[in-house]
Amino acid sequence: MSARGMASRAAMSGGGGSAFPVAVVVLGILAIWYVAAVALNSAWALDQAGRDGVTLSARELVADTWSQERPRLPAPHQVAVELWNTTVAMPVTSKRSLIYHAWITLSATLAGFVLGTGLGILLAVGIVHDRTTNASVMPWVIASQTVPILAIAPMIIVVLASVGVAGLLPKALISMYLSFFPVVVGMVKGFRSPETMLLDQMRTWNASPAQTFWKLRWPAALPYLFASLKVAVAASLVGAIIGELPTGAVAGLGARMLTGSYYGQTVQIWSALMMASILAATLVGLIGLAERLTVRAMGGRA
Repeated sequence: MSARGMASRAAMSGGGGSAFPVAVVVLGILAIWYVAAVALNSAWALDQAGRDGVTLSARELVADTWSQERPRLPAPHQVAVELWNTTVAMPVTSKRSLIYHAWITLSATLAGFVLGTGLGILLAVGIVHDRTTNASVMPWVIASQTVPILAIAPMIIVVLASVGVAGLLPKALISMYLSFFPVVVGMVKGFRSPETMLLDQMRTWNASPAQTFWKLRWPAALPYLFASLKVAVAASLVGAIIGELPTGAVAGLGARMLTGSYYGQTVQIWSALMMASILAATLVGLIGLAERLTVRAMGGRA
């Protein structure tokens, strides 16, 4: 066999080897999900059958628990059908479209993510370069995350509404509150990652603090930055969804979940949750792509 053939075969086997464990985990989750749907939905099915004077066989019981209109736990195929009907089979401009609601949530997520990233980097720079800022700000940054976001979100909404600020900004601020923390912690660690010998070498070259920052600290902190951004963007999405709950919003994934809870539409709630998961995975994947492109542009191996 030629070298090219061996390389191709190795690549194919490597790709299959990495995909197989993922497939096994997914199948395991689906199996557990289906079994849990039977366990949680069987009480209602048996109660209805008892009222009708009907005895359900095992197959009929399973079929009933997987097809209820308002189950305690919808089966995976029910969620998949709902996702299809509210995305592919529905116009994007429809207010019943999950893509429409995802876009509303995404706009607040991205706004909060940008604000949180900027604030996190600025605080990290101040903490690393100024001892007073390090001693005074860092404890408050850590303490800010001890307050539950569910307690802060209504306060932010009410205070901003009292001064006439509503819409995107309150949700973006809640997203920023959750997303800035991992950026601060990651960038402080990244800015402090250069070895003392390298910092001393920059001093021997008579480099200014700005030159040391841009030529040494910033490149050293990039891996920490992208790792922090992956956590921050997921937290920002959570913040945007939470921000939609106390406002009584009529659009957004949070509003979709809230409406589903009001009317007992569990399939609608789970489809919105799945859409949020897909959105978070996409955002994290885009940051991972940006990381690989940045590493490649800097001459590294992605």
